[in-house]
Amino acid sequence: MERLKMCAALLPEEEIDRGMIEKFFQELPEKAWNLGMRILLSALVLFAGIQLIKVIRGLVKKSLAKGNADKGVIQFIDSFLKASLYAVLLITIASGFGLDAASILALLGSAGVAIGLAIQGSLSNFVGGVLILLLKPFKVGDYIKEDTNGNEGTVASIELFYTKLTTPDNRMIVLPNGTLANSSLTNVTACESRRLDIKVGISYDADIRRAKEVLQTVLEEEEAVLKEQDYFVYVDELGESSVNLGIRCWLASDDYWMGKWRLTENVKYALDGAGIAIPYPQMDVHLAETKK
Repeated sequence: MERLKMCAALLPEEEIDRGMIEKFFQELPEKAWNLGMRILLSALVLFAGIQLIKVIRGLVKKSLAKGNADKGVIQFIDSFLKASLYAVLLITIASGFGLDAASILALLGSAGVAIGLAIQGSLSNFVGGVLILLLKPFKVGDYIKEDTNGNEGTVASIELFYTKLTTPDNRMIVLPNGTLANSSLTNVTACESRRLDIKVGISYDADIRRAKEVLQTVLEEEEAVLKEQDYFVYVDELGESSVNLGIRCWLASDDYWMGKWRLTENVKYALDGAGIAIPYPQMDVHLAETKK
């Protein structure tokens, strides 16, 4: 052994370097072939995995839809399933490059505290999404108003970490589930019907009984008004420059805005047709005569 070491020490450095280079180039084709095969197999696994994930998600969504599951539940489960399956796919591909899946999981486990602190906001949003689906303060299709920041819109989707709202002017608002689960909100369309109150002022010279009859007729002719519920006209206030009448009725939640706009317009037409004036605020100024 000592003789071999002495012989190696006597060899010139150039010959040693030349031998290492020759060995490298001799092994290069085999290593390149193995690497290329791994990349090709990983690409095939990635493609097949993506297709399989699509099939699995489609089957799960169809099964939930057949079971009459809520649309928000379907979207949430689909988001969770998608994230989980892609994580499994990535670990599988990493294992093909020599990374041990058990080692990866052990590493994630040992770094659990640090990861938990880093993604605590995301975990809060995930838990918030679960609470929303369990407690159902709203569902997909409801119109909600979030009281913390004043955001409002129709619920388009309830996903793994976020809920998306569509505003009436077609903007998309993305809200964290944790915020929605821990703050107050108003579900505008949770009930089938909504009460509508319209205030309108008439002149003090106008006949109050006649004005009430005219407005009552407008209510009876409006198809959006739910006739099975109370609807009436009343004197709400004796204002500074007008007698303020109130109109109260109930409309279906789906017809609320169109019914409100139509009623407001028809009230003006009806009062104009009956010759009943709608005054505007005014001030009478009396000038006292000065003695000469």
